[in-house]
Amino acid sequence: MDKKLKVGILGGTGMVGQRFVSLLENHPWFEVVTIAASARSAGSRYEDAVAGRWKMQTPIPEAAKDIVVMDVSDIDNVASTVDFVFSAVDMSKDEIRAIEEAYARTETPVVSNNSAHRWTPDVPMVIPEINDEHYDVIDFQRRRLGTNRGFIAVKPNCSIQGYMPALAAWKEFEPIEVSVCTYQAISGAGKTFADWPEMVENIIPYIGGEEEKSEKEPLKILGHIEHGEIVNAEAPVISAQCVRVPVLDGHTAAVSIRFAQKPSKEDLIDRLVHFRGFPQEADLPSAPKQFIKYMEEEDRPQVRLDVDYERGFGVTMGRLREDNLFDYKFIGLAHNTVRGAAGGAVLSAEALVEKNYISHK
Repeated sequence: MDKKLKVGILGGTGMVGQRFVSLLENHPWFEVVTIAASARSAGSRYEDAVAGRWKMQTPIPEAAKDIVVMDVSDIDNVASTVDFVFSAVDMSKDEIRAIEEAYARTETPVVSNNSAHRWTPDVPMVIPEINDEHYDVIDFQRRRLGTNRGFIAVKPNCSIQGYMPALAAWKEFEPIEVSVCTYQAISGAGKTFADWPEMVENIIPYIGGEEEKSEKEPLKILGHIEHGEIVNAEAPVISAQCVRVPVLDGHTAAVSIRFAQKPSKEDLIDRLVHFRGFPQEADLPSAPKQFIKYMEEEDRPQVRLDVDYERGFGVTMGRLREDNLFDYKFIGLAHNTVRGAAGGAVLSAEALVEKNYISHK
């Protein structure tokens, strides 16, 4: 790309916004030129706006420190500075839906980390390796919005990243029933141990809304476009339990699965390790070279050892074995704030650029 695209981050002072700022440092295609947040941060240098609450383990990128934070509600002015935006705003769902559509109507594409538009029928919710064809619904969305280049695309919930790739890789064997328990890191709640000491040596068996997302979002990802809307797949039926555990980064999933067809263990492992999608075929900048890594060791994957596989953009799986009630069971692990949040949105934006949905204004 001859000239980098100008990027804005909406909600750039929060934890996911900070992850966007960190991931986009020295990105070959994107340059962060604008950071927008609430009115209380507007007018401050970014370094000052996040002083005392920078939650990344790496320092604030030098290029971001002196950016003067804009008011996210000053939509026209923010939009005038960028080619597209990432959205990580912390508002009510109704407010998020309204502000993301308002940005899209300024002819500014919005790639969102938020859940507010995940069930809008003409908004693609995409894991780029799995359902990049859903970006085709953008043409219908633009007609509804009355835009030529503006649109909204979202990434799915972080909790499904450790098992959704397996469902896609094994689609030919027709998964029909899935039982999953996810063990989710505290960064998924925007926290560190410093500001959530109650989580040390603790487990909380409830995460609001998470189980519903874990059961329903895979069906949209596995669905198809019909009459300008995405229609959910009917299978598999998923039962989920979601638990918060004392881990900083990395969501682990313990999964049991029943198939209509009866594959061998060797078939299943083969499909995992050879699974590729559009990011690998297009050699996108953030794409993991191998999306899914299957680990043969009995005690892997582990958060400490494996969460940063492929810079956090890859997924690790292991312990595939027969199940007494279902057919097979396995363990999956994904980095919840890279693959599951900001990184997934960055990879989605790269795919949208490659498919000519995002370009210079």
